[in-house]
Amino acid sequence: AAPAAAMAAALGGLGLLRPRLRLAAAAAATSAALGRTSHRAPPLRGGVVAAALPSAGRSYGSQAKEEEELRVRYLDDEHKGIVVLGLNRSHAKNALSKNLVKMMSKAVDALKSDKKVRTVVFRSEVPGIFCAGADLKERAKMHSSEVSSFVSRARATINELANLPVPTIAAIDGTALGGGLELALACDIRVAASSAKMGLVETKLAIIPGAGGTQRLPRTIGVSLAKELIFSARIVDGEEAKSIGLISHVVEQNEAGDAAYRRALALAREFLPQGPVAMRVAKLAINQGMEVDLVTGLAIEEACYAQTIPTKDRIEGLLAFKEKRPPRYKGE
Repeated sequence: AAPAAAMAAALGGLGLLRPRLRLAAAAAATSAALGRTSHRAPPLRGGVVAAALPSAGRSYGSQAKEEEELRVRYLDDEHKGIVVLGLNRSHAKNALSKNLVKMMSKAVDALKSDKKVRTVVFRSEVPGIFCAGADLKERAKMHSSEVSSFVSRARATINELANLPVPTIAAIDGTALGGGLELALACDIRVAASSAKMGLVETKLAIIPGAGGTQRLPRTIGVSLAKELIFSARIVDGEEAKSIGLISHVVEQNEAGDAAYRRALALAREFLPQGPVAMRVAKLAINQGMEVDLVTGLAIEEACYAQTIPTKDRIEGLLAFKEKRPPRYKGE
């Protein structure tokens, strides 16, 4: 978003630039962003490859091992291309600790350069809880300088999640408070069970949301309502969250306690048949365009559209349409 913001400021300042120059500036910013997302790094394979609907086989010990606090699963078969990041700190209600934030950062860093990943689903492996926010017990033992460093790291990690080039879905099957809701807000789409509880409750502790909540919540539900929820530290359930636009879908909880996760997987499967390059570029166009004026946004769209023209996927898409068959995209 930084290149887009800088570009918007420059265009706003000059004011009289011709549309062609606006397009050139937009294209430069877009190409730079595309260049960042194409950086290659070894993909993370720390999780278990799961098939079908991977809800069975979960284990909930009273004390999760450190390496299991974030479970990374590359799904298979009809879900191939979907990666599930599962929070698994049952003893701490999935609270964000230094170790968990570090693991999230490593996972997201690997995912952003893995071209086989088509959609990321963020969920909890612990029944009844999505994420209770920051680990306050751990924070109480920190020096003030450590607290600042931790918040900065958590904010940066959540920003990296928001900037993943593929669609991201938060499956909220339980409570998401403070940093937990900020984590969900960084995802493109949020699905929640009707019984789920959500809120930015930091003002109760005489602080404010520090991992993007004051910025993403107003952009999601509007300024006035966001102020009301933050000022009051109010907690809403899934039904109210849907009514105010905080989540996209609300579902009745099932006996397994993973109704939102199942709905998130169904959504993710809708994304799988689409052109991978087009999906990445569409997300980039939307994210950058939302931060600038309409004229600049349309220039960004034009620049992003141009990125899809020379791809092999586009040729395959046209050929599949002509031959009346499903396309076989390779992300090229």
